[in-house]
Amino acid sequence: MCAHVLVAEDDANQADLVRRYLEREGHFVRVVHDGRAAVEEYHRDRPDLVVLDVMMPGMDGLAVCRALRAESDVAVLMLTARSTEDDLLNGLDLGADDYVTKPYSPRELMARVRTLLRRSRRSADGGERVLRAGAVAVDPGRHTVRVDGAPVACTPAEFQLLAALAARPGQVLDRSQLLEHIHGISRFITERTIDVHVKNLRRKIEPDPRRPVRLLTVYGVGYKLAGTDGAHR
Repeated sequence: MCAHVLVAEDDANQADLVRRYLEREGHFVRVVHDGRAAVEEYHRDRPDLVVLDVMMPGMDGLAVCRALRAESDVAVLMLTARSTEDDLLNGLDLGADDYVTKPYSPRELMARVRTLLRRSRRSADGGERVLRAGAVAVDPGRHTVRVDGAPVACTPAEFQLLAALAARPGQVLDRSQLLEHIHGISRFITERTIDVHVKNLRRKIEPDPRRPVRLLTVYGVGYKLAGTDGAHR
């Protein structure tokens, strides 16, 4: 699957390495070396995936991610030398779909790229059934989400989480089960990742994110999507 990929990395050697591996897999790659150039190139090319280094001069990767999320649900993979849980969760909270920490193996990076591109690919056929849970409708074929009939923009990771829950309305899934749908098993991602995505989803699908009636917490267990819409009771 050929895709347009934007790589924003201030280290020229690292950027060239990432570019070569992406091109080896058949992707068309643009490389920039600072955050402002990344935003400009995104507007010019509208890539399928953005690979963002966190530590860039001027406008860093987190600021770029925030700017992209203000207008787009493009898949975002962040590269960082920071490996603490809080650093990773900060990026996910801004809307990044996945993280790879340096030093990373090219095989791991390409595996993450393939996974994100599969998630973000849109199918024109729309052959899969629409998943419904109350007012929430998830269409895996068209990669769309609607709440009360209104379209809701979701990142690829948010979409996968919501689809997993919508496929089992009323059923509780624990964090480890949900992680398998979003990231697979990774030593860099913890179960707190799910909490960040849930918080972001509630901002989008709940009438009042502080008092959720659709995406519910089952304390000590996990999360579920209500089978009926509590907002309309």
